[in-house]
Amino acid sequence: MAKEKPGTLEIKTFATHHVITQPNPLRKVLRRIPPDIDHDDPVARAEQALADLSGEFKQWMTIEADRLSAAHAVVLRHGFSHETREELFRAAHDIKGDAATFGFPSAGAAAESLCRIIEHAPDLDHVPPELITHHINAIQAIVRERTKLDTSVMASALSRQLRGVADEFLLKVNRDRPEHLEAILAPSIAPAE
Repeated sequence: MAKEKPGTLEIKTFATHHVITQPNPLRKVLRRIPPDIDHDDPVARAEQALADLSGEFKQWMTIEADRLSAAHAVVLRHGFSHETREELFRAAHDIKGDAATFGFPSAGAAAESLCRIIEHAPDLDHVPPELITHHINAIQAIVRERTKLDTSVMASALSRQLRGVADEFLLKVNRDRPEHLEAILAPSIAPAE
């Protein structure tokens, strides 16, 4: 069976411009389903699967927060090495990525702030240890207390405050490194509540 030749470009000329319309070969393969026929909705199935799993989100976030604490404990015992830095960064980065999906956006914002410190501090050994500890404690508290109704506003405020302190520190230590200043001054990419 020979394929049909694709349609040709349609060009309409006006006084100030041309409008070029391409043929749409996919129009021929599209099949419309009448509304009275029950059909599969992959988006609805995905939303249902997410709803079915939502009971496990707190447990998963607890596991991620514990992994972050364990990585921090290794740093406290042995100091920063390439391996300990990478594990701390990966644990914080995973929380940053998972937190909004699991219903913990403030934990994601705090984890993003911690990632920024690890990524942009010229020497992690000179980062005040309390700054990293406060981030980890905040993430632990947000995950642990998320079930209480009044914690959402407090968690958001805490995450914003941590980001402000982290940015202030990073601006100070990177004042001679202009290539980092643009990234430090960029707005947060973590979803907020």
